[in-house]
Amino acid sequence: MSSTEGFSDFFYSASDGLRLHARVYGEANSGRWPVVCLPGLTRNARDFHELALYLSMHAANPRKVVAFDYRGRGQSAYDPDVKNYNVGVEAGDILAGLMALGIEAAAFIGTSRGGLIIHVLGALQPAILKAIVFNDIGPVIEAVGLAHIQSYLERAPKPKTFTEAVDAQRSAHGQDFSALTDADWTRMAWALNRETDQGLLPDFDPKLIDTVAGLDLMQPLPDLWPQFDALGGIPLLTIRGANSRLLSTDTLQQMREHHSMMETMTVEGQGHAPFLETGDLPEAIATFLDGAEQRGTTTD
Repeated sequence: MSSTEGFSDFFYSASDGLRLHARVYGEANSGRWPVVCLPGLTRNARDFHELALYLSMHAANPRKVVAFDYRGRGQSAYDPDVKNYNVGVEAGDILAGLMALGIEAAAFIGTSRGGLIIHVLGALQPAILKAIVFNDIGPVIEAVGLAHIQSYLERAPKPKTFTEAVDAQRSAHGQDFSALTDADWTRMAWALNRETDQGLLPDFDPKLIDTVAGLDLMQPLPDLWPQFDALGGIPLLTIRGANSRLLSTDTLQQMREHHSMMETMTVEGQGHAPFLETGDLPEAIATFLDGAEQRGTTTD
C-alpha cells in the first residue's frame, strides 16, 4: 500500500487478472465492523472520501473503511471486454478485494449500482453482510430515472477546465439538488473527473456508456425482490433523495413492508443520489452502524 492523506491505496488482482484498486481508511482500526463503500455506475472511491474520513476518525467508534473502484473506474484498470462491466462480475471483484484484505464480514454502503451489487453479494455470500446502507437504491429501478441517466451520459458535456466541469454538473443536476452548496458541487466535479495530458476527462472507461445506451427502456425492467427479501435478517438503512427519479416512494414503502428491520431517511433538496457527506448524514450513518453492531453483538 502507498499512503496519502487519510487513506492508503490498495491494489489487487481480480479472478481474471485485471488490476483493481481500493482506498483503505483507518487501516489500524480494529474491534468494530469494517465498512465497505460501493459507488454508482460511473463513479469511484473518491465519492466516499469525506464520509470515509468521518467514519474512520470518529471520536467514539472509529472504523476501518474500504472504498472500491470497480473495473474501468478510478485507478482500476479498464477491461478490454465491455461485457464484463456488469454487477455480477463487479460483485466477484469486491469479494476478491475483501479476501485480499482479509475482511470476512463488514457493513456495506452502496450508492445506486453499489446497492445492486449488495443485492448480488447477498445471494453469493450472505454471511459477509453485517449491516447495509442503501443510498437511493432498492429492488426496483424506475425507468424514468434510468432514462435520465442514459440521456445525461449520452449527451454529457466535455468541459476543458475544472471550473467548466463544476458549471456543467450544476447545469445538469441543479434542479434535483437545490440543497447543495458551491463546495458540494466542487467536490462532485473533483470526484468525477481526472486531469490528463489530453485535458480534463471523466474518470471512467467511455465504454461504460455503451452498457447503458443499449438498454431498451420500453421493456419492463427486472426487479430484485427475491434478492432483497434474502436480506431480511440484516439491519438496513435506506436513504432516499426527496427528488429521486430512480427510487420511488412506492418502492420505499414496499421495502418497509418486506423488511421489518429497515430504517429510512429522506434527504430534502437532493435527488439521485444524495451526497452522504452532507448535513447530518455522516452522523446518522455512524449511529445506525453502531446500533446495528450493538444489537448484533448482544444476540450473538
